[in-house]
Amino acid sequence: MDANLPFLLASSLALPADAGTPFPWLSLIVLLPAAVALVMPLLPGDGNDPKWPRTLALATLGLDLALMLVCFSQHYDGSVSGLQLVERVSWVPALGLEWSLAADGLSTPLVLLSGLVTLLSVAASWNINRKTRLYFALMLVQASAQGLVFLSQDFLLFFLAWELELVPVYLLIAIWGGKQRQYAATKFILYTATASLLILVSGLALAFSGDSFSFNLSELASRSPGGTFGLLCYLGFLVGFGVKLPMFPLHTWLPDAHGEANAPVSMLLAGVLLKMGGYALLRFNVQMLPEIHLQLAPALIVLGIVNIIYGALNAFAQDNVKRRIACSSVSHMGFVLLGIGAIDALGISGAMLQMISHGLIAAAMFFVTGVFYERTETLSIPNMGGLAKALPITFAFFLASSLASLALPGMSGFVSEITVFLGITANDGFTVGFRVITIVLAAIGLVLTPVYLLSLCRRVFFGPRIPALAVVGDMRPRELLIGLTLLVPTLAIGFWPRLAIDVYEASTHALAEQLSSTALVAMGRLTALG
Repeated sequence: MDANLPFLLASSLALPADAGTPFPWLSLIVLLPAAVALVMPLLPGDGNDPKWPRTLALATLGLDLALMLVCFSQHYDGSVSGLQLVERVSWVPALGLEWSLAADGLSTPLVLLSGLVTLLSVAASWNINRKTRLYFALMLVQASAQGLVFLSQDFLLFFLAWELELVPVYLLIAIWGGKQRQYAATKFILYTATASLLILVSGLALAFSGDSFSFNLSELASRSPGGTFGLLCYLGFLVGFGVKLPMFPLHTWLPDAHGEANAPVSMLLAGVLLKMGGYALLRFNVQMLPEIHLQLAPALIVLGIVNIIYGALNAFAQDNVKRRIACSSVSHMGFVLLGIGAIDALGISGAMLQMISHGLIAAAMFFVTGVFYERTETLSIPNMGGLAKALPITFAFFLASSLASLALPGMSGFVSEITVFLGITANDGFTVGFRVITIVLAAIGLVLTPVYLLSLCRRVFFGPRIPALAVVGDMRPRELLIGLTLLVPTLAIGFWPRLAIDVYEASTHALAEQLSSTALVAMGRLTALG
């Protein structure tokens, strides 16, 4: 390895130690929801009264989102590729654990997405009337854990946050889910907890791999190990994070979790939790292990193609609305794998844009599904029909979300997926045949998506009318506001992608340059050996 490469990589990832902000914006953003969650048991009323817990959770998450907007609009510079808003405090010196937070282009848009979707998920939980204090406290803890995952710059802190976010999701499914909620929640925790062991082992191996022990992510990235050791760490991270993405064949927990979770929790699962897997692959597999990533990038593209086609075909077999949308998520997250495997700036940019876009679109689809479930009390496609006349506004929102999901031009889904395609075709590191086959197979997924989504719309909204469903009420003003808050940015990004791209472009370019530098070093090594 070039002696200067570790320094170059570290300098592209972090600012000097004195470059932090004097005000702990990120700590406040992360800790505020969890701190307020501790107040929930002290609220007046009984444990089933939704008024005070719901109001406090909405106010807290609204304030938290406002803090994010103020912080990133005034103190974050999208043209800088390195870490910003750096906060570092020695927390547990004996373990080498630091309270280390920072933001860059990989984390900032996902923190904002998390703040928005979590706020809207709480707003969508209007009719929760059982164990409301616990429910909204779990939502607040989940908000803190999500933010900490995206902002942590210490591996042990990252892992603690990664584990912490599993607990609220498990309880939210197990207590407020459907008839098979215990099975779905148990399957979720078994998959994700087992994957966490691989993440922990791989992270600890990297922490002990250098001349000095360190959990600092920038320090770990500067080591860039290769060989068998790097390969094992890469595979451990790939499987561990691939479960959350979800990546075939590690995805089977997702349809069950979505099928049994209530709509607000499904909004969180699809809108935020799946993005943690994609973010972690970029942060760990690509940024810390670039040499191994270059070798395995074609394998990631193959896995992405499998995700796209398998998820789309599996969606056809689902007669439950939420399970069909869940399989659609499996398919769409395959484009994230394609973008990550493209190993160029355009492909990585497409992966980031796909995560942002899918977070908004999937949250909107699950929200609207929850709207007509509250009115029909069924998610069975054969048991619904003719809802377009009874719920015209609900139909309009669901159709708009479906069109965004199937990548209609003018919607964010089109921009993100076409960017991934361009990233694959523009990369001359792959053979022409490999690129053509990849595009053709991925295009099959694009063709299948409108078929299973539009057939869903036809059967639910234009099938034979069911008399019992003919008098249900349409969307209320609160629900209209939630739906518009998700669809407006979807349209805005579709017409003006720079709204999102400007936030992360410098970081994705730096990541692509890091991969390019690693490839040049590897070629030089092979030339020397030759």
